[in-house]
Amino acid sequence: MSMLRDTMATPSQEGAGPARPHRPLLLALRRVAAFAAVCAVGLAVGGFGVFATYIGELSTPADVKPADAIIVVTGGQARLDAGLELLRAGKGRRLLISGVHPDASARDLQAVTGADRSLFSCCVDIDREALDTIGNAEESAKWVRSHDYDSVILVTNNYHMPRTLLEMRRLLENADLRPYAVVNSRLDHGGWITSPEALRVLFTEYAKYLAALARAVIPAHHGPHGLVVAGAAHTYAD
Repeated sequence: MSMLRDTMATPSQEGAGPARPHRPLLLALRRVAAFAAVCAVGLAVGGFGVFATYIGELSTPADVKPADAIIVVTGGQARLDAGLELLRAGKGRRLLISGVHPDASARDLQAVTGADRSLFSCCVDIDREALDTIGNAEESAKWVRSHDYDSVILVTNNYHMPRTLLEMRRLLENADLRPYAVVNSRLDHGGWITSPEALRVLFTEYAKYLAALARAVIPAHHGPHGLVVAGAAHTYAD
């Protein structure tokens, strides 16, 4: 009778599906996943703290070594003023203003900054193609290579400098890029912690910086050497 039961049970056992994972294994996997998530959050928060502290400690250089050229990444008049002042001081032979609105003429920029018209006519180029930081880097790289420059002073706001440098260095590996940070608001000594607006700007920039880091592993594509910006004869026409 016992042998009959064993024989009858065999077909149903053979047709059974795969055994389910043991409950202890599932619990272990969940704990590992939870630990990994906590670590990821901790790294992100810690990384933001390091990033924000670094930005807060950036300051405008009291003096900067002269370079072949100057690049200003648009985003505020303070950047333009700083770039033009460097040009007037002989810190570079030419200035590129990257990311200018298509409707803005050179005379508009000259009027806003109060710069000398002859300075614009002789030594300023305008890029209207770039729409973001990646575009700034691409158009600036074309301009640098077309003029065969080896050293560049890079002007942008302090919070924007790490990402701009990262994108520029990705395309200009052999150029000597010298950061010139423009500081509109003091964020040193942890001042950013008590400012909601500063926290918002820094967190947004931190997220974009992480994306730029991810882009850094992608091989850069060097496009044509020419930069489609108007030269002295075209850039300054209304």
